[in-house]
Amino acid sequence: MSNIPLIVTTDWLEQRLDDPKLRLLDATTFLKLPTSGYYDIWSGKDAYQKGHIPGAVFADLLEDLSDPEAEYAFTVPDREAFVEKVAALGVGDKDTYVVVYDQGAEVDSPVVASDWASRLAWQLRYEGVENVAVLDGGFPKWKKEGRPVTTEAGSYPTASFSGVRKPELFVTKEEVKQAIDDENTVIINSLNEATHKGEVNTYGRPGHIPGSVNVFFGSHSNPETLALYDDEKLRETFEKAGALDPNKKVITYCGSGIAATWNATLLNKLGQDNVAVYDGSMTEWAKDPTLPLETDE
Repeated sequence: MSNIPLIVTTDWLEQRLDDPKLRLLDATTFLKLPTSGYYDIWSGKDAYQKGHIPGAVFADLLEDLSDPEAEYAFTVPDREAFVEKVAALGVGDKDTYVVVYDQGAEVDSPVVASDWASRLAWQLRYEGVENVAVLDGGFPKWKKEGRPVTTEAGSYPTASFSGVRKPELFVTKEEVKQAIDDENTVIINSLNEATHKGEVNTYGRPGHIPGSVNVFFGSHSNPETLALYDDEKLRETFEKAGALDPNKKVITYCGSGIAATWNATLLNKLGQDNVAVYDGSMTEWAKDPTLPLETDE
């Protein structure tokens, strides 16, 4: 089947809820920023059970789709383990397509971004799923528009998975370290401005990766409608960062490799295909005292 858009609207999805080729995944995860220190995170499974888009199955990023042995939460898991989990959710067959959504970026925050959905979509693309989209505005926009909601759990038949991993979508801290002095690479920090400048210390050491440009992941949507701004406005934001140059590679990072995937997805939407996500992000980087950080005086 022909490729679906990287980001789809609530109208687009509602028209296809009964499509047998659709695989709809609820990737809701909750993150709450404290006044100081590291954030709290928990699974969205209970929220899914209290209400979700009809037909959706719950995809547990925190418990099932991250490496349980890793030092940091949300580390990309072993390929075989990930493939087994998502195939059980119905993802993998070539004649199906996937739409992922979530219930919001941060708890008790006005930030609008579908970054949990984009994280799972990025992981799926990394493992070779071609036809995957993120729902613009997610469940909050869906509910605000009065669209159908259910408490009945969805299910799909187990899929066969034939995708091939795309290593170019992923970078390690060593690759980021090498990229700092590479004029052909643009490094984007997806966190908020205060964290980027070093005014807020969430990760044990304040600041940002040297040379990285700040493009806050929560700046791309209209807080009234919960929808993305048009491509012209998005393009302006990323052009300022130098990230749309087709001759350059872009690396995105954030706190734990979640918000970074939202910026990466939007860059892909705007035609920048050479984008990789630093999975460890600031959680890993700040813990290594040999790695440099800059603050804005």
